[in-house]
Amino acid sequence: MADPAHSAHPCSLVWLRRDLRLDDHAALAHAAARSERVVLAFVLDPVLLRGPRMGAPIVQFFFDSLAELRKQLRELGSDLALLEGDFSTELVRLAKHVDARAVFFNGDYDPAMAERDAGVIAALRDAGLETHAYADHVYVRAEDVVQASGKPYTVYTPYRKRWNARIAEKPRAPYPSRDGLAAKLMSAARIGPTLAVPKPEAYGHASSDRYPRGGSAEAQRLLDAFIADDANAYLDRRNLPAVEGTSRLSPHLRAGTIGIRTCMSAALDARARRSSTYAGNIDGWIGELTWRDFYQQLLVHFPRVAYEPFIENAKDIAWRSDERAWEAWANGTTGYPIVDAAMIQLNETGWMHNRLRMIVASFLTKHLLIDYHDGERYFEQHLADADLGANNGGWQWSASTGTDAAPYFRVFNPTLQSEKFDPRGAFIRRMIPALAKVPDAYIHSPSTMPPIVAAECGVAIGQSYPAPIVEHAFARERALAVFARALKKRM
Repeated sequence: MADPAHSAHPCSLVWLRRDLRLDDHAALAHAAARSERVVLAFVLDPVLLRGPRMGAPIVQFFFDSLAELRKQLRELGSDLALLEGDFSTELVRLAKHVDARAVFFNGDYDPAMAERDAGVIAALRDAGLETHAYADHVYVRAEDVVQASGKPYTVYTPYRKRWNARIAEKPRAPYPSRDGLAAKLMSAARIGPTLAVPKPEAYGHASSDRYPRGGSAEAQRLLDAFIADDANAYLDRRNLPAVEGTSRLSPHLRAGTIGIRTCMSAALDARARRSSTYAGNIDGWIGELTWRDFYQQLLVHFPRVAYEPFIENAKDIAWRSDERAWEAWANGTTGYPIVDAAMIQLNETGWMHNRLRMIVASFLTKHLLIDYHDGERYFEQHLADADLGANNGGWQWSASTGTDAAPYFRVFNPTLQSEKFDPRGAFIRRMIPALAKVPDAYIHSPSTMPPIVAAECGVAIGQSYPAPIVEHAFARERALAVFARALKKRM
């Protein structure tokens, strides 16, 4: 960190958004290097917190993380300046109070957030404040992984090849940790009174102890456990919803309770020191982090994907309006156990296994022919890791409307998916107690049980568990016809 005598600013604000941590933090590191004192601030936006893009799991996750961040700052003799209201108004007011001359923050690729930031930046500059923005939530910036012609990639495989070459040339080390930061932080007394971290109920959301836990300590615990153990069998276990085979770090990367460089550094270091088998598994996980960067860069190069299909012809898909089908999907009562178990997991825990996300997204868009926008928004409201880039990218992939999309004639058979990835029905039974005693032979399609078997295991199809809402073969043929009319010009 810079010597205070050579710092550019007597005091600077660090405007926090999706970066709720003290370690590996681009804006904080740069602010500390260029300022005698820094103040960390977070602005609560009541409109956003009560709006359609926010659900209880992510609100609770952010509030938990803010509470832990405040605790860490207070242990260092400072505090989190928690504000509420208009971003620029509140930041300007705080800057005047602490005599700050600049605002440092990490940028956001979400088009709506980028538009918001442009307005805030203009207002801050009008108030005489310098602004400094940094890339923090992606490992490689969007402009740094492009084709030789300068055009962006729209297919994942060549993107990853260039991405891998880029990190081989110049891996990004984590920014300095909180060690030594105390001397730069403004004292709590100087910051003065600040808002208490609210409960989700203050903004119309119900808390739950089943939602993922926030905070940087939990993020680091998950990363350490994954690198030390779970990554050893990642490729074999990542598609199995009945086991803990993934890192569970997605909510933390979304809220920024851990830095992407911290994750990559741990992965690359472990890969270099461990066996070739481990290296293959960790490469599989790094591939998922690459997907994250890939979907984020699409928001920069093609911001329209946030609102419309990437494939132009996909606007002509004749989506159905079917309230009964929608309710069955949302409530986990479709009669397809793997779909229902996945939706129950989502509704009750604020998280869903990635393989299941693909299955339920395919089912909504292909079996029920309901617009992917509806499913995308539902996930946004119910996931603790709701992130526009990954969520939109995943839904458009499943709906065959996006970049690098699966061909429209790929329609997941939910029963076969269930048999492959939950072969003994362990996940299904855990989430749907009514099916707990169904024999393995019928757990993936209970409606095919002979009456005597159904009676023995206490399942009454249509009563204790629903009959399938749609027959797979019929739904597949219907989807192929509808998609072909809209998309065949592209094939």
